Order: sequence, then C-alpha cells, then structure tokens
Amino acid sequence: MSTTTVKRAFKYRFYPTEAQAAELSRTFGCVRKVYNLALAARTEAWKLRQERVGYQATSAMLTAWKKTEELAYLNEVSCVPLQQSLRHLQTAFTNFFAKRARYPRYKSRKKSRKSAEYTTSAFRFRDGELTLAKMVEPLRIVWSRSIPEGIKPSTVTVSQDSAGRWFVSLLCEDPAVQPLPPTGAPIGVDAGLYHLLTLSTGEKIANPRHERRDRARLARAQRGLSRKLEGSANRDKAQRKVGQVHARIADRRRDHLHKITTRLVRENQTIVIEDLTVQNLLKNHRLARAISDAAWREFRSMLEYKAQWYGRRVIALDRWFPSSKICSVCGIARDTLPLGIRTWMCACGTAHDRDVNAARNILAAGLAVSACGADVRPQRERPSRTRRSARKQENRWATGGIPAD
Repeated sequence: MSTTTVKRAFKYRFYPTEAQAAELSRTFGCVRKVYNLALAARTEAWKLRQERVGYQATSAMLTAWKKTEELAYLNEVSCVPLQQSLRHLQTAFTNFFAKRARYPRYKSRKKSRKSAEYTTSAFRFRDGELTLAKMVEPLRIVWSRSIPEGIKPSTVTVSQDSAGRWFVSLLCEDPAVQPLPPTGAPIGVDAGLYHLLTLSTGEKIANPRHERRDRARLARAQRGLSRKLEGSANRDKAQRKVGQVHARIADRRRDHLHKITTRLVRENQTIVIEDLTVQNLLKNHRLARAISDAAWREFRSMLEYKAQWYGRRVIALDRWFPSSKICSVCGIARDTLPLGIRTWMCACGTAHDRDVNAARNILAAGLAVSACGADVRPQRERPSRTRRSARKQENRWATGGIPAD
C-alpha cells in the first residue's frame, strides 16, 4: 500500500465580526485588482513586444504599484493574498499554454468568486483558533468536524459565496486517508437524466432533480430582483435571496453526489464510466437545463479524486462508444436508437432495458481496455439484412419513457 500522505481541504463556515468582514472585503477587492493589473500587463507585453512576462516580473510590478499614490491602498491589506493571486495567474497561463484551458479572463466585481488565500506566514493556528494577518481576534469558526490531530494547515482560503455566507478552507495533510483493502468487484456506470446513474448490476439511482424542485422559488426570487433599482440596497438584498436559493440547490446536489461516489469507491475496485463532453451536450437546448442539474462533470471529478485517495481505478471509455445500441448478450449493434426508446428487443430474443444494457456494455468495454489496451471494444456483430428488416417491428415493441438519457 502507498504511504503517500494525501492533502485534503477541510471547509468550515464562520461568522466574522464587522471589522473582520470589512477587512476581508477590502482584501477581496485588492486581490481582484492585482490579478487584473497583472493580466493586463502580461497581455499588453505579448501584443506589443511579443514578450512573455512571468511571475517574478509581475511580483516586481506589484512592489512598484504599492509605491504609487493611486494604488497605495494595496498596503492596507496583507501582502500574501496579493502574491498568491499572481501565482494563480501564473497557473492559469501555464494551463493555457498547455492547452488545458482557455486564455485567462479578468475578474469581475459582481460575478467572480470572492476569495483570498493565506500561506503559513500570514495566519496563526493555535489551540483550535485561527487568526489571519491584519486581524486581532480569531475567526469564529463552526467546527462541524475535526481536523487531523497534531496537523497544522499549510494554506488557508477564505471565501464568501453569493448567498453572503463566509467559509474558511484549511488545507492539511490527512494521514487517515489510506488505500482500502482490494476487492475484485468491477462495475459499469451509465449516466442519465431519468435515472441519474444506472449500474451494471441492474441497480438504478434516482435523479433528485434539485434545480427543478426549487425552480418556482428561484423564479420568484429572480422576479423580485428584476424589479429592484440598479445600485440600490434593496437590489443587493434581492440578489442575496437569489444566491441563497442557488446555494440551497448546490449544497443538496453536492451532498448527494458525495454519498454516491463514496459508496461506489468503497464497494468496487474498478469503476468504468463514459467520457462525456458535457460542454457539447449542453448545446442541446431542450436538455441543457436537465444536464446541468445532473452535474455529470462534478460526479466524475469526485469519483476520480476519491479513487486516487483509496487505491481504486476509474476507466473512462471513448465518448463515441455506442453503449446503448449494442446487445450485451449477442453483440449485435443497432443503427439507430432514439432517446424515447427506453426498452427494446434484440433479434436474438433478449429484452433490454436501455440503461442497464448500456451499463453492462460499458463494463465489458472497460474490462477489455484494462486487459488489452485503450482502443479495445467488445466484439460487435453487424446484423444481417433479414435482421435489419425486422428492426421496425422491434421499435414498435419499445415502451414509452422520458426522452432524457
């Protein structure tokens, strides 16, 4: 078993005093200002002189900016979050040049996430109390769970969401995260909308549809926001109400996905999923809202990092693999299978549930990939002309269902 210690973030809610809230709000604004100034400087240097400006150069620029009369207010907050914002910009450019992300964008005062990151030189953590730089009193944190005993955080990130809630995230080494005992059980997972997940065992996990359940409440809050005057205090209150509804939806969705992914990782050694391009799927405007609510991308992200923590394996199949169209018994592939067809009869006489059949094909393809290589797929047999002529009759056999797979 691996002895590498996993770094894990422990997130808690806290309630700042008026002075702390004002200090953190100033810090958020300064972090955003420095990030935008550095991004503008790097963009201008490349456009005018074809010159690449790195972190060291922007750090020197920050020192010069603090000495100007216009930006002297940057000295009023801790310098560590400002330096960290330059490091984050450097990471954004590294991802851009590696073609993992698009060109960095400017941070907006209204839309961007409000956060500031502190390293060990900018905070004190002692006897369960956390005190940030430029502050006298420790933060009033609600310790909903304990951090590993004897472990001190390496970085602290303070943030405020659109609902006005304050959070602090402590990045610590967690020795309790160790690989689980091996189990030979593999499983295939098919993502859908009518059922959130369908497993190759035949089990179906319901889709809670959190956004749909709170859609009326969200619409009411947004109508109230649209009636408020731009720039008024009432508009800020209405905007916070909209943020509270969104936060309620996101919290419930995240909690549900955590429970599902933790269970899958604990019970199975190998988990096979499809490599879905959610960004392209969202171009279907009839299903875009339901796809966003399902949060398939977040599900995969959780599954992958938990599998890495606990010594499991996640295999992502090629996105073009026709898992729903292949008979998992005889290997015959259909030419078409509309979304409205939820069950179908194969020419070999096997009745298939669309999602269960897809999950079984995903598992078979994943095991082939694991054994032989990334391009291996289950053997497929093209149906004969006689079988193709019988396809219309098979489609009539299909029962109705919600066309949201």
